[in-house]
Amino acid sequence: MAILADKNTRVVVQGITGREATSFTKDMLDYGTKVVAGVTPGKKGQSVHGVPVYDTVHQAVREHQPDSSVISVPPPLVKGAVLEALDNGIKLIVVITERVPRRDTIEFLEVAREQGAQVIGPNTLGFISPEVVRLGMAGGPAVDVKKAYMPGSVGIASRSGGMTTEVANLLTTNGIGQSTCVGVGGDAVVGSNFIDLIKLFEEDSDTQAVVVFSEPGGVVEEKLAEYVVENRIQTPIVAYIAGRFVDDLPGVRFGHAATIVEGDKGSSKSKIAAFREAGIHVADLFSDIPKILKEQIKGV
Repeated sequence: MAILADKNTRVVVQGITGREATSFTKDMLDYGTKVVAGVTPGKKGQSVHGVPVYDTVHQAVREHQPDSSVISVPPPLVKGAVLEALDNGIKLIVVITERVPRRDTIEFLEVAREQGAQVIGPNTLGFISPEVVRLGMAGGPAVDVKKAYMPGSVGIASRSGGMTTEVANLLTTNGIGQSTCVGVGGDAVVGSNFIDLIKLFEEDSDTQAVVVFSEPGGVVEEKLAEYVVENRIQTPIVAYIAGRFVDDLPGVRFGHAATIVEGDKGSSKSKIAAFREAGIHVADLFSDIPKILKEQIKGV
């Protein structure tokens, strides 16, 4: 069982005629995702890998009834693209674009919350439920995805899109399959964070454990620890925090936009302490993740 999407999910790609979107549209199709339409204003009547292109989301919805959207448009156009998708009833939106103005992100996320829509990103590679569905470009070409990911019972939530695949590959190499693997996005403000995803994984009867790949910066991890305790989350969580050296470089940004530490707030030490106090298992080494999972789940 997958969270967020399944084999019946119907996808519209906004910005489909762009170079990046053209490439990942083919990869999604090759993986079996139902990409039913694309949107690029002024390009109606064209097609991308056999996918018909329309001028507006309204046209695409009228003709093909998509229920999700993957957005890859220039940063200044993202807010308009998201709002257009929401206005046309799309309830699952994946925003690939990075460098989206933070104010724009806050504004469209507020509208999404009001309408009960789920947003992944911005600045995400998307997500994969192995051998079920893929939205976005996580894992690269379909042939590479099939090598790195395999179906199973461990969910992945990662701040890094690239490391989503690295974690999945580590698990696959150790015979541990995945349920759904999500790159939450590297920006300081994103639609679905670790807490949102843990809620979904906890409700998924086929997800037996979750791996969280984290970085310094932000306080969502500390909030996740509080949520786990307050809501008595039963699904085992294994966390790995990369870039711990950033703790010794206060005020320095490293990697993603959200990776910035001010004093102890958002530091690796603070996150690790909060996780352990909440009963979340922390892997000191990246390679320790499979061992800890096998200790927590029978038959994994």
